[in-house]
Amino acid sequence: MVNTAPGRVLYVEDDELVRRAGVQSLQLAGFDAAGFANAESALPLVDADFAGVVVSDIRLPGMSGLDLLAQCHERAPEVPIILVTGHGDISMAVQAMRDGAYDFIEKPFASERLIETVRRALERRLLVLENLALRRELAGHDALAPRIIGKSPAIEQVRKLIANVAPTDASVLINGDTGAGKELIARSLHELSPRHDKPFVAVNCGALPEPMFESEMFGYEAGAFTGAAKRRIGKLEHASGGTLFLDEIESMPLSLQVKLLRVLQDGVLERLGSNQPVRADLRVVAAAKGDMSEHVAAGTFRRDLLYRLNVVTIALPPLAERREDIVPLFEHFLLDAAVRYQRPAPLLTERDRMRLAQRDWPGNVRELRNAADRRVLGIPDDLSAVAAAGEDDALPLKERVEQYERALIADALQQSNGAVAQAAERLQMAKATLYEKIRRYGLVARGEA
Repeated sequence: MVNTAPGRVLYVEDDELVRRAGVQSLQLAGFDAAGFANAESALPLVDADFAGVVVSDIRLPGMSGLDLLAQCHERAPEVPIILVTGHGDISMAVQAMRDGAYDFIEKPFASERLIETVRRALERRLLVLENLALRRELAGHDALAPRIIGKSPAIEQVRKLIANVAPTDASVLINGDTGAGKELIARSLHELSPRHDKPFVAVNCGALPEPMFESEMFGYEAGAFTGAAKRRIGKLEHASGGTLFLDEIESMPLSLQVKLLRVLQDGVLERLGSNQPVRADLRVVAAAKGDMSEHVAAGTFRRDLLYRLNVVTIALPPLAERREDIVPLFEHFLLDAAVRYQRPAPLLTERDRMRLAQRDWPGNVRELRNAADRRVLGIPDDLSAVAAAGEDDALPLKERVEQYERALIADALQQSNGAVAQAAERLQMAKATLYEKIRRYGLVARGEA
């Protein structure tokens, strides 16, 4: 099996002929391998960020392979060390594995045994490094704006729209299915706007009972109705200076729609039980499921209010339509859950990634986050169970293969920052073929000279 992952193999062997043969076998298998006659010359290359593995004979002049193992573990405990041993050193090698060696190979060995052991070790090392990089990214990103994760063309377009519209006071309508992340978009618009140091007030219009809607939104004066013992500031007034996020706007009662329209047009409101106008300087971001024009046609939503709300519309497609975003999102949620629950973040195998990308995730981002939480908590209904359910979906084989191929190509493009030549090398595919598949799947690549 040819290895295409970026990573180094340091091969330490004092016998020159054996060293050359081992390095040549690894290089022919596609590894970036280098030979060293002693442990002292290889050790300085190993640190916490070393993206590779070490293969070392146990018996060496000067520092032994066991000494090298101990030194490497001090520098970088998670770098895999594979020890090469003679027949008489088996017990020593077994003890070395208890001390943290990844594996050992007994002389004489076939090149296939060496290649397979190195491949597994390198895969593990690169997964660990990827996990660490994601942890650093999660800890180091600017906390001001929530992260919008993904590389799909749809999400790239969303990011561009947010960057363009956030600094303005233009009203925005976010359209997307339940759990697609509409509130995240709204918070990003707020945090990247000049209003970021003012309140962000979220109201779920579908969760407020109609009799309470007006008092919750507009507030009331003491004595305005039975039980109104003191003045209460409503959501609209509380959001003044900041952003009001109206989720499930299609559920807003008609009687309130006309009152909201007046606030948006005139910038004033009146609390219940008061004739005194109150200034309300706010930006409105609304979110809806489905086609709002259908609600307008049915007479359940005012056309003039819709025009007021959708100066800019941001469409947020479901995960099933942007499968290349599923794995990066899941990895982010794994790390987030690991921090919240104080548990280690599990590593994803290529099979995990394939299963994740194959599932439709009808609950969208919310369902994906819950699956990541369960995986971190070690609950039986974790990725394996989720994956099994996904594999039973009634999708034709051709569709499943295309979904997986699209996800792999998207991942390769992401890893190579959109460079087609590098992605083609990773995928062992001709550039012309890769370009054709990029066009077919609607992916984005960086132009190259």
